[in-house]
Amino acid sequence: MNYHLAIDIGASSGRHILGYLEDGKLKLEEIHRFEDYLKEQNGTLVWDIQKLVREVKTGIQKCGALGKIPATIAIDTWGVDYVLLDENKNEILPAVSYRDGRTALVQDEIAELMTQAELYSKTGIQKQNFNTVYQLYCDKKSGKLDKAKYFLMMPDYLAFKLTGEIKNEYTNATTTNLVNAETKTWDFDILNRLGIKTDIFSDISLPCTEVGTLKGFDFESTVILAPSHDTASAVAACPVGDNSIYIFSGTWSLIGTENKIPILSEEALLANFTNEGGIHYRYRFLKNIMGMWLFQNVRRNLDMRYTYDDMMRLAMNCKTFEMIDTNAPLFIAPDNMVDAIRTYLENDQLSIDTIVNTIYHSLAKSYANAVEEIEHISGKTVDTINIVGGGSKDRYLNELTARYTGKRVLAGPVEATATGNIISQLMYADKALTLANARELVKNSFEVQEVQ
Repeated sequence: MNYHLAIDIGASSGRHILGYLEDGKLKLEEIHRFEDYLKEQNGTLVWDIQKLVREVKTGIQKCGALGKIPATIAIDTWGVDYVLLDENKNEILPAVSYRDGRTALVQDEIAELMTQAELYSKTGIQKQNFNTVYQLYCDKKSGKLDKAKYFLMMPDYLAFKLTGEIKNEYTNATTTNLVNAETKTWDFDILNRLGIKTDIFSDISLPCTEVGTLKGFDFESTVILAPSHDTASAVAACPVGDNSIYIFSGTWSLIGTENKIPILSEEALLANFTNEGGIHYRYRFLKNIMGMWLFQNVRRNLDMRYTYDDMMRLAMNCKTFEMIDTNAPLFIAPDNMVDAIRTYLENDQLSIDTIVNTIYHSLAKSYANAVEEIEHISGKTVDTINIVGGGSKDRYLNELTARYTGKRVLAGPVEATATGNIISQLMYADKALTLANARELVKNSFEVQEVQ
């Protein structure tokens, strides 16, 4: 049996999932799960990269203990965040999280050096205050960048810790707002104009290629590059057609379509759509919408008294709701999400069931608005929405999405990111396996339900 290990790390939890082929179908087996690697340090939100590395290695060791040795291993994570190394390849800490507010103070300064319109015309990446370009500019101003010799996005860093090899993978690199959408390489004009040193960036490598040999374990395995941005892996597994869009439903809801050329129009800029890199140089034309993050924080504020199913039932049985802008800055990293929603709506008496129902309806309405924008800007006529990822298990949100959009809605697969990660490993192992055939394999291996 040939095993392939997907190490899939989101912004709130990570998991190790083994994939293998059996009777012509792809099977998945969860080996390890972990969380709690975001922490506050001296007033700054940072990633506990020591814990991340430790958990990554623990999950691999569990595979060995089970006698299920992966022939290949690949890592995907969220985008925009990175680790800097010095000339001795030691970490320059802290590894600041995108949820920290440090970039708010440099927005105007950067706009004077390069307008958002100029940035978009080069990279096609939507404006988000936490984009890597703004974080690196903060590191330049603080002097942290002066000591840097190597720049690694989070999955690249973790692969380095497993192999000793330094590579920058394409899909995650595009989330930096520093990769030219046409040339698909680092845009040195942007870097030079912002005064960000260029020698820290290695050549960009593509998914389905090798990083190096696993080191420090008593068995052999090859670490390869998946589409290392988690959304890119999820979309790789998604059976999208010309008239369909996807919603990758997790901490964020990423809603978009797949194109073979970027859309760099003023309309796309004004609507804040992004053209992130995908497998085989496809473009993920999408919008980021704050997703399960809203529910996660409400649940945390309620001391975890409710399961997600409990919260869904609360909303389904509630007859009242308001509408919020799910992407309002107030909701990015509040001390208390319940209070933040009450503040936004200027009603400190809102009940918990109304707050939860408000999130549900507001998310579904935001999806509907994004679908209309995609149709208008891309010229496509959307007939089907394929919801993948953990959020695809939420029956009520799926039903509201169908109601608000008026489109056919399919839900699943749930483990889309790990699945996309694994099919990239299968494509590495079998050079004759095409993306179309790999997606057909996914379609035949996992349950996809039509929402009624």
